[in-house]
Amino acid sequence: MSNQKKVTNNYISEQEAANNIIDAREAITSAEEAEELSKIEAIYEEEHSTENEKQSSSSKEEVKKFVKEEKISSEHVYAKYEDIDKDQLQKDLEAIKADLGPVGQEDFQHLLKLERWGRAFTISGFFMIYVVTALEVSIGLSTFGFWTLGLIAAILIGIGNTTRWADVAHPILHGAYDKVPNIPKQYTKSGFARGNRRYIDWLDWIKPEAWEYEHNIMHHYHLGEDDDPDNVERNMQWLIKSKTPMFLRRLFIYIFAMTWKFTYYAPNTLRILENKERRKRREPELKDYEMSPFTKNGAELWKNYYLPYGLVKFVALPLLFLPLGTEAVWSAFIILLIAEAYANLHSFLVIVPNHSAGDIYQFSEPHKSQGEFYLRQIMGSVNYNTGSDWIDFLHGFLNYQIEHHLFPNIPHSYYQKMQPRVKEVCKKHNLEYRQESVFKRIAMTIDLMIGKTKLLKVNGI
Repeated sequence: MSNQKKVTNNYISEQEAANNIIDAREAITSAEEAEELSKIEAIYEEEHSTENEKQSSSSKEEVKKFVKEEKISSEHVYAKYEDIDKDQLQKDLEAIKADLGPVGQEDFQHLLKLERWGRAFTISGFFMIYVVTALEVSIGLSTFGFWTLGLIAAILIGIGNTTRWADVAHPILHGAYDKVPNIPKQYTKSGFARGNRRYIDWLDWIKPEAWEYEHNIMHHYHLGEDDDPDNVERNMQWLIKSKTPMFLRRLFIYIFAMTWKFTYYAPNTLRILENKERRKRREPELKDYEMSPFTKNGAELWKNYYLPYGLVKFVALPLLFLPLGTEAVWSAFIILLIAEAYANLHSFLVIVPNHSAGDIYQFSEPHKSQGEFYLRQIMGSVNYNTGSDWIDFLHGFLNYQIEHHLFPNIPHSYYQKMQPRVKEVCKKHNLEYRQESVFKRIAMTIDLMIGKTKLLKVNGI
């Protein structure tokens, strides 16, 4: 065969592979997300087509010979990635979802119950602030009394803050309740936290539209890939490769965890959203955060991310206690700062370990089929302990991370029903179903973040 024919056949195979990737991703998303992913893949295909034409068929054979690293448990030998019947896995998992039936009022009422619980924590916390400040003004409080009541108030508010994100905003922004008949618009993906409703539905350091794109598309459909913005091992390379002593690395992680929505999520979601637009314009993508208010994106960060939340949380709300005196305002301010640190710690605890530990896989290439997508969600995710609504509520229902990543646009109430059946499917296909205490998993995550362990890899599949 001539070199020209080899190059032509190679180009055709690359085109077919790219089209298969696009088709696979469109099959697992909503119409809106499929359109966005198609644009991303089209740009990627265009940018790499010239390079692909230059590669010979012999070089492609070398790519196929990449070594596949598999973790073998000392207690059980699980099936290898390439040996899994991905088509049958897809059928088995989709049968579970089909059996659950359509989303209805019962599922919506379950969401409203979680919302009431979260608001009850928040209101109770602010009531405790009133009690603390009123007692301090009227009779005076000992240092012990102030901090005891103040910490209770801060924890209550922090739990309310975390559950508002995880138990309410998260499933709604995935469109989990969009198909409930006659559902109020503010509980749909297109209506929740849009425009001025952000101040009512979900006011946080993160702009809802930016987090939705970063999370729903870039994280969920690039899980464990280099394009996954939440790839912890990659994001922490600067610390891992540094000469910082291990105890200082751990100290840094603890401090970072108390501020991570402000220092990581807000600027990172803005960066990801900005890069979406830059790809459309064929411009270089941002690699670093722009946090200075004197830069274009830094000004956007302060205007639409930091200031809306910061002014409401740490200025307007403390000023509500001004009738009790300026001392009460400062007390409220201090308690709200503690509540913010707790909310960051709580959310870090239940969110970050889901895909980050030495027994979790990362992938060097995009998935090529629906069945392969499902396989990667299982191999790239871990569950925590599950149980009653109360246990799940405090975990933000992120203790069902495997089920959530298999079917991200279904209600929280479904995960409790489908978990036993997903476990059985994993057993049938000889797949490891990871489920452990969140506290054990956070310890494993910190080991990954400081460089003591590494993610497992599936290369060149």
